[in-house]
Amino acid sequence: MRDKPKTLQQAIRHFSDEQICIDTVAALRWPDGPVCPKCGHNEQYYLATQKRWKCKKCAKQFSVKVGTIFEDSPIPLDKWLAALWMLVNCKNGISSYEVGRDLGLTQKSAWFVLHRLRYALQVGSLVKLGGPGSEVEVDETFIGGKARNMHIGSARRRKLDPRGIGGKTEVLGMLDRKGEVRATVIPNRKRPVLHGEINKHVEPGSAIYTDDFMSYVGLPEHFAHSVVDHAKRYVHGKVHTNGLENFWSLLKRGLKGTYISVEPFHLFRYLDEQTWRYNNRATEDNPMNDGDRFQLALSQIAGKRLTFAEVTGKVGSAATN
Repeated sequence: MRDKPKTLQQAIRHFSDEQICIDTVAALRWPDGPVCPKCGHNEQYYLATQKRWKCKKCAKQFSVKVGTIFEDSPIPLDKWLAALWMLVNCKNGISSYEVGRDLGLTQKSAWFVLHRLRYALQVGSLVKLGGPGSEVEVDETFIGGKARNMHIGSARRRKLDPRGIGGKTEVLGMLDRKGEVRATVIPNRKRPVLHGEINKHVEPGSAIYTDDFMSYVGLPEHFAHSVVDHAKRYVHGKVHTNGLENFWSLLKRGLKGTYISVEPFHLFRYLDEQTWRYNNRATEDNPMNDGDRFQLALSQIAGKRLTFAEVTGKVGSAATN
């Protein structure tokens, strides 16, 4: 993308022309030219008045939205791209009410737009974290309302839920200190679940740092497992989980401050959003700016489709965590 915008103001001006939006998305989807989604042929006519292509082989017409998260959406591309820019660059996320006001959409449409964009940010990498000589922090947290907001008496609340975690959703996080974090919703904190997730996402030979929670005991010998007892200290040399605590703070700040209330059914999408932003933040080794993040996110829109019925749980979701 020549002269790519670096700020939201520049992006809105740049993408105010629908043809520029089409050319930008097409260049990222088809670097060697448009490809027919029906027959795979790479020779097309461009119908300028309809802003779509016509395949020379099968005569099928298609737009740049086909086969992307934008498919079948009546919302113009300039609004889609503005919403994507705000989602990937607002550190604490952005609410559907704010997107709706800024872009002239209803709250319901803006909510659906944001969920489709979160689906585009879902990476699902098969490459494991860490490796020999690498350090990986592992920790779990609870997402949900505060116990003091339960509509029962304080004495009964303490009796029913002395730790204040009842009704909350459990999330496991793994942070490679080289920079990448992963977070996933888990059904419980029992040993088979935690060990299974660690084996799934962490390379053998890694040094794993956790707190003294008993479910971490007995990790396979191909991990160098070290524990810090938070009842005594939070840091013991290199052994700590402060990096993940920082990520949990960012996550909960967005969930509580921006989104206010998130259903457990949708939580994994918000985890995808926050982990993507964290993994593509600006660092000394990777000095990304807002424009770089936007272009990277836009390159992930193809081959993903999410319908309203899937988002609302009326049919099986195409995106599983």
